[in-house]
Amino acid sequence: MPFGKIILICIAATGLNLIGATIARTFNLPLFLDTGGTIFIAMLSGYVPGIVVGFVSNLLNSCFDESAMYFCSISIFIAIYVTFMARRGYYKKFFKAVLTIPALVLITTLSRELIEKFLFCTGIVQIFNEFGTNFPEIFLQELCDKGIIVLLMFFVVKFIPLQVKKVFNGLGRRQAPLSLEMKHAINHRGCPRSSLRTKMLLILTLSAIFIAASIASISYKTFKESAEFAQINIGDGLATIIVSQIVPQKVDEFINMGHASVGYDYIEKNLRGIKNSNSNIKSLYVYKITEESCRVVFDLNSPKPGAFVELEEVARPYKNDFIAGRPIPPIISDDAQGYMLTIYKPVYDNGGKCQCYAAIKLSMDLIPEYGRAFIAKVMALFSGCFIFVFVVGLRFVENNVTLPVNTMAYCARNFAYDKDEFCAQTLEQIKSLKIHTGDEIENLYVALLKMTQDVMDYFYKLRQARIEVAVMDELAHKDSLTGIKNKAAYDEATARLDEKISDSRAEFCIVMIDVNFLKKINDTYGHERGNIYLMNAVKLICAVFGEEHVYRIGGDEFVVILEGDKVSLCKYFVEQFKAEMTRKNSNESLQAWEKVSAAVGSAIYNSSVDKTADEVFKRADKEMYENKLAMKAARSD
Repeated sequence: MPFGKIILICIAATGLNLIGATIARTFNLPLFLDTGGTIFIAMLSGYVPGIVVGFVSNLLNSCFDESAMYFCSISIFIAIYVTFMARRGYYKKFFKAVLTIPALVLITTLSRELIEKFLFCTGIVQIFNEFGTNFPEIFLQELCDKGIIVLLMFFVVKFIPLQVKKVFNGLGRRQAPLSLEMKHAINHRGCPRSSLRTKMLLILTLSAIFIAASIASISYKTFKESAEFAQINIGDGLATIIVSQIVPQKVDEFINMGHASVGYDYIEKNLRGIKNSNSNIKSLYVYKITEESCRVVFDLNSPKPGAFVELEEVARPYKNDFIAGRPIPPIISDDAQGYMLTIYKPVYDNGGKCQCYAAIKLSMDLIPEYGRAFIAKVMALFSGCFIFVFVVGLRFVENNVTLPVNTMAYCARNFAYDKDEFCAQTLEQIKSLKIHTGDEIENLYVALLKMTQDVMDYFYKLRQARIEVAVMDELAHKDSLTGIKNKAAYDEATARLDEKISDSRAEFCIVMIDVNFLKKINDTYGHERGNIYLMNAVKLICAVFGEEHVYRIGGDEFVVILEGDKVSLCKYFVEQFKAEMTRKNSNESLQAWEKVSAAVGSAIYNSSVDKTADEVFKRADKEMYENKLAMKAARSD
């Protein structure tokens, strides 16, 4: 089917999904109505078109609802399930179509709730604790939504003409439909140890997993760094506000007098307001750090002003910087207190001397939770994209590589060279594949087709040449007048007999027949009647001894070679021949040229006497000559 029509059909099905989703959003319906096109095309076309439509529909719907893309895997599951049931005939009858709805609803309900929990819960424990809490409500909603769409699409498909259904069934094919015999042979063939399809799908899968893992890892790292940078900016801003509240000249007074000092309580109140303004602030304090001690100026948690405290463990590596009054970089720690960000900000007096450090400790425990939610979203997107790429890649490999290659291999294996009709059938079978992948596979198909045609032409010409050679050989070994074997054929036969004699496998006899009165018939009645006379003799010889054993070695001389079991019947055949001649010659109604007269002699191969076939022939010829003399002596004419 043309690629343009495939695109148009998929666009139409995608448009049906978008129209349904728009109606549901516009009228605030408790339904989705966004899978009609997916179910429709999955019923008619199969896995790939259904998955493509479902994936693209969710992609476009995400322009209006960003969460739609996270649920694209559900649309893909729907396409796979509907196609699976359609190929088993469940959408041909209404009752069977209804039976498919509960399982479909169960799949979408479980998938939807699982994705929602992973996207919107803040922890793994919470996911499993809350999983199933909304199951009845979601199930009823999905039942109404999918039930309406499945039944509606069932009736729509029912009214689609058969020709249109065939067009849908052919979506994505790059060659003509296969016969049932070829399908069975290919589907039940012995798979090679490492098939091309397995290799390509393995590469595709590993590539997709590697890309997804890389993207997830890089994205999470980038997200974490961005979140930490944002928290550092917040902490730095809050620390700057704290610094602005501190009066550097009164730090020592605040340490010594505490709440009794003028302005101390006011500053502490402002600091408490800063802490209460952000729930992530775990502690806020102001310390004066010297080489000898670390004393509290303000601490909103517990220590009193002027109290001696230990410098926090995370800050100890920077003790020299504290003593020197230098700025301290943001400190990120993950210990028993949690995932924390500590900001130390120096407070300088007018002379540029550091009087103390304002510190704020922010909790960043939500960053891992947000990161988990981020990874969940990435995995939700990846799962849909992976299934989409995998199925599309699987069908692409099947339609464009493995199926064409396997069908060509099937035809090549079944090519028959021995019969023209089988060769023609194989050629027609290859032509009927009509592979149009537009790449090297099509080039291979064209080459196979041409090679098969060339091979057929070659074998046809070879057979014709063999026939012509056989005909010429037969003509070369046949007597032109009588049609029986000639002297050349006799010479080849005696050569074969000589080989058998040398191998001690010989068992044969030779009968020598010389036709009488041929010259007299020619002179008296003409050569035409002489030929008739000779043919009558040949017919009688062939009738008695068998045409395949008879040779004409001269004008009126004939030889019969008998082998195997017929050797024992040699004398019988000779007597039969003589009896038939006598019967013909005694018939007074026959003309002279219609009768037969011939002298006969025979000899059986004797291994102790005969060294060659010619020696057997000479003994038969001698006996024939003696018979001829006897016949002359007995003649009265």
